[in-house]
Amino acid sequence: MFAILKKEINSFFGSPIGYLAIAIFLVINGLFLWLFKGDFNILDYGFADLSAFFLLAPWILIFLIPAVTMRSFSDEKKQGTLELILTKPISPLNIVLGKYFGAFVLIGIALLPTLLYVYSIYELGNPKGNLDIGSTLGSYFGLLFVVASYTAIGIFSSSLTNNQIVAFITAVFLCFIFYIGFEGFADFMSINGIEQLGMSYHFKSMSRGVIDTRDIIYFISVSAFFIVLTKGILSKIKS
Repeated sequence: MFAILKKEINSFFGSPIGYLAIAIFLVINGLFLWLFKGDFNILDYGFADLSAFFLLAPWILIFLIPAVTMRSFSDEKKQGTLELILTKPISPLNIVLGKYFGAFVLIGIALLPTLLYVYSIYELGNPKGNLDIGSTLGSYFGLLFVVASYTAIGIFSSSLTNNQIVAFITAVFLCFIFYIGFEGFADFMSINGIEQLGMSYHFKSMSRGVIDTRDIIYFISVSAFFIVLTKGILSKIKS
């Protein structure tokens, strides 16, 4: 698994993909949060919190993570190297985990510079330091779980096809359904409880600064579900 992980990291940063993904994420967030006038502008909002960032980030990641993961298996299939990898003495699960953690680490690196937003809000608060640290930490914790789930969905989508564009569109669609789709179904059908199947419900819960094991179990279950599905697809190809 670690050999695959190292290969993925080197692949991301050995080409413009890794740097481009990080730059796009930071530029889009920076423009909406600090420059563009609107509901997301922190300076116009007038309150010392990062709620705008945590509202915006999952939507940017819906497109960014599929763009990062779309080539994970689809490119291997297209080039005919996936069968070669499967013949090596490494289990399909370890191959999936290597690809998964490689993409997860890249997105994690993209999130690190956003800690500057925390420092900026801390300094700009009146009085200085007027920032809800518990809520901010909970939101970052929740965002990492959202990233983990999106990444698992992206890896799964990439394993379905040898076409990167199809993998990207499939991943965006599935991420959208799992993030906000169930909440939309609940509102449309007026059925209570359906919204709890969506990531948005659990992310909002964690953003309040209260870490509930039910939210953690939900995100781990979603990630594990798509990882197991991907492993099943590779096992079928190997056999």
